[in-house]
Amino acid sequence: MDPTPTQEPLAALLARIALGDRGAFEALYRATCAQLFGVVLRINGDRSQAEELLQEVYVNVWRSAGSYQLLQGPALAWLTRIARNRAIDGLRRRAAEPATVSRYAASGEGDGEDRDLLARVADENAGPLELLDRASRRHALERCLQDLSGEQRSCLALAYYQGYSHAELADHLRQPLGTVKSWLRRGLQSLRGCLDRAAGLLGGGLA
Repeated sequence: MDPTPTQEPLAALLARIALGDRGAFEALYRATCAQLFGVVLRINGDRSQAEELLQEVYVNVWRSAGSYQLLQGPALAWLTRIARNRAIDGLRRRAAEPATVSRYAASGEGDGEDRDLLARVADENAGPLELLDRASRRHALERCLQDLSGEQRSCLALAYYQGYSHAELADHLRQPLGTVKSWLRRGLQSLRGCLDRAAGLLGGGLA
């Protein structure tokens, strides 16, 4: 994370970002990422989670830059509030997560240590536009999953995250095999269609 400040006032960068200027977004990221990351990390001490939350902060900035007004105070203070609120929301989400969901898994190396699955995915060298793209696509996936029925979400989660076979799904859900296959097929079709539409919107909105 490069803490070198830009020569252009942050408020002017936000005005350009509101018009879809990706260069201004990169400049704002370079000027503020170190300080905003520090804000998030002080609230959420898990570094990998803080990095993920920082992505969400800049997605929020990209989407809401047009709402910033000088009367609200200095631009950096406005950005800091976004970072602080996002970090607090992250803590609340963690507290609400089901106890059965874990981001840790055994290392498999016989050393008794757990490995952080998110840490393996995180790319410390990702640039601001890549961070924006990752977080936008993750949010699109979450929205698309919410459009599915509860049965479809359950089937997809068990099949693709827990590795259940069709027969195991039918047994676990106490439903006929044909019904389970139908839920999976329709869920996948709906999910793919929704993600295709979201990809078109993301591509157009960030171009």
